[in-house]
Amino acid sequence: MQLKITTLIEDTIGEHKGLLYEHGLSFFVENDNCRMLFDVGQSAAFLSNARQLKIDLNRLDYVVLSHGHYDHSGGFKALVEQTNQFTLFTGKGFFDEKYGVSNDTSEFLGNNFDESFLSRANIDHEFIREPLREISPGVYIISDFPRIYDDEKINPRFQIFQNGSFRQDLFTDEVAIAIDTPGGLVVLLGCSHPGMKNMLDAAVKTLQKPLYAVLGGTHLMEARGESLDLSLEYLKNKNIKIIGASHCTGKEALDRLASDNNYYQVNRTGSSLFIS
Repeated sequence: MQLKITTLIEDTIGEHKGLLYEHGLSFFVENDNCRMLFDVGQSAAFLSNARQLKIDLNRLDYVVLSHGHYDHSGGFKALVEQTNQFTLFTGKGFFDEKYGVSNDTSEFLGNNFDESFLSRANIDHEFIREPLREISPGVYIISDFPRIYDDEKINPRFQIFQNGSFRQDLFTDEVAIAIDTPGGLVVLLGCSHPGMKNMLDAAVKTLQKPLYAVLGGTHLMEARGESLDLSLEYLKNKNIKIIGASHCTGKEALDRLASDNNYYQVNRTGSSLFIS
């Protein structure tokens, strides 16, 4: 069984200059058992890229949205204009009103659709309510991440507006994908707001398998000093053979991965990873 993961959109462009790119993330995942989208970027750009890359998104089994921020869910309405023949999975709290708040300024960062849109569009939708859900043989959604590492703090600017007031967004809606392969777990991360190490530890401990590959957003763009050092050291785990950190990882972290980690691979718009 071969696993193929294609980055349909990411913050940077690769060799294929005909592709679009934006601040956002979308992976297309396919193996012998399923065809799945993990996140859909912030616009319809990922659909254009799929056509350029000869990927037919009319044949999908699942769409999984990592959390309710616009740069991971904003392209969903455009996808539904093309097809609604899939099951959508989101975490609890996905439809909360999410904002970035600084002093007296608040900016909406959430989704451009709600549950009523899903009903009108006849979308089969399920909230993930358990820590581990197998949606296809060897393909898992992981949620409810224990917050273990003291250095992995959620930026207090991320807020939810609820019952007439703002409160800290704890990102209880965030989910990750873990795929079991002969070499170990391939883990896809959206933005890692609950903490990259917390999320990867949860995958390993829940499935009792070692990490083999880590792709996607690690949110190390906000890590500084010892916190960044600890996270980069964590990724030197001897079991990890592929590190495709991208999106919200940040320039400093990416530069250090490129210079210090032999298993770092550039993951950008149009990249594909094949695992047998």
